[in-house]
Amino acid sequence: MHPARARRLKLVVLMVVSIFIAGGFVFFAFQENLMLYFTPSEVAEGKAPTGQRFNIGGMVAAGSVVKSNESVEVRFDVTDYGKTITVTYGDILPDLFREGQAVIAKGKLNDQGIFIADEVLAKHDENYMPKEVADSLKKKSSPQQMEGSKP
Repeated sequence: MHPARARRLKLVVLMVVSIFIAGGFVFFAFQENLMLYFTPSEVAEGKAPTGQRFNIGGMVAAGSVVKSNESVEVRFDVTDYGKTITVTYGDILPDLFREGQAVIAKGKLNDQGIFIADEVLAKHDENYMPKEVADSLKKKSSPQQMEGSKP
């Protein structure tokens, strides 16, 4: 083989290998930062991964918010009107957080089935609800329960 062709072939092979390595890094970074969304019913059915971060969304169940006297930790239930999952959060809640409001919590499920949240998002006004939460609640609730909540 001619020396110039050999150099060109080596360069092409090096470029192809580099592209595959870069693609692998992008793929693994994407997989690591992927945040799946689950409803309380899906979590109760065991569809949610344990030990991996994901989002859970639904309505804060009435009468379920319990604040700790010693710290800022809060325990509350998230429901989709089918199943209910207990959530604990160890930080200051958003100002708009309250019972009967839609929330999305980001965190992990522990071995006891309690969701340990590291971030809680509350809807920002009475006319907005995250699309995922609205869609999952429409499947489980009656029209009277969804009154006042527009997607």
